[in-house]
Amino acid sequence: MVQKVYVPPIKIQGIKTKLVNMISEAVYTDNIGVWYEPFMGSGVVGLNLAPKRAVFADINPFVIALYNAIKTGEINSYIVRNYLEKEGQLLSEKDEKHYYYIRQRFNEEHNPLDFLFLNRSCFNGMIRFNKNYKFNVPYGHKPERFSKAYVTKIVNQVKRLENIFPEKDWEFKCQSFVDTIQEATKSDFIYCDPPYIGRHVDYYDSWDEENEIRLKEALEASGAKFMLSTWDKNKYRKNEYIETVWRNCYKINCEHFYHIGAKEKNRNSMIEALLMNYNPSTIRREKGTEYEQLSLILSELKVQAIG
Repeated sequence: MVQKVYVPPIKIQGIKTKLVNMISEAVYTDNIGVWYEPFMGSGVVGLNLAPKRAVFADINPFVIALYNAIKTGEINSYIVRNYLEKEGQLLSEKDEKHYYYIRQRFNEEHNPLDFLFLNRSCFNGMIRFNKNYKFNVPYGHKPERFSKAYVTKIVNQVKRLENIFPEKDWEFKCQSFVDTIQEATKSDFIYCDPPYIGRHVDYYDSWDEENEIRLKEALEASGAKFMLSTWDKNKYRKNEYIETVWRNCYKINCEHFYHIGAKEKNRNSMIEALLMNYNPSTIRREKGTEYEQLSLILSELKVQAIG
């Protein structure tokens, strides 16, 4: 289990920070070769579980560009601090005028630092692009956003990555989920956190039933152990695809409250689901010379066979 969950530099709608420990308990760990994340997003799950070898992929080139820039040293914690202090001061002086200046500059030049600035100062920390792939989230109206403490918080998030990258064999790729999954072998593990079907999601591209089915088929063809995060139900409706597309999986539920959303009425609790092509209740974790059954999963999380 991950004891302390580290928050990554990028904020993403539906970020799994509060679910990392639950996910880590159910991950199949026996002789895993490479950890694959076809939908990296913020990367909070894989970056916390910190496997030795990993491939993080996303179709959003700006997320991948930022993490690659940190990995290569093009961007480091010192550069981030200087940048955010400078642009944060201008934001406090010029307010929304400076925000929209940075947004226009980013849409023209795609500077990873500008992307980080926008992600942390836009409305509700959303990441959204129009049909021309231009960042179009409005200003969050917090001119004092980049206080000294807040800048230090982001700098420390970048610093942790700087410290961990030399110890790991990690790749960051901008490519489709199908291409990423096709790289995996039977000895690898695939963790998927795709856009939630049936929800109002417009992260970088749309997601529909065709994509959901393509994802299921790609995962099955890989032969690898996999885990999928999705939504199960809320007080209004349920995810019908769990009992159709994913009917052959095992399921674990957990309630999760979403704070990020364009409208306050959309920020409600939801029952999350982890779907797996293996029974997580049979996993045994090594502790010293003994093996401990995952009683947490059996007693509290209640594994279910869907089909």
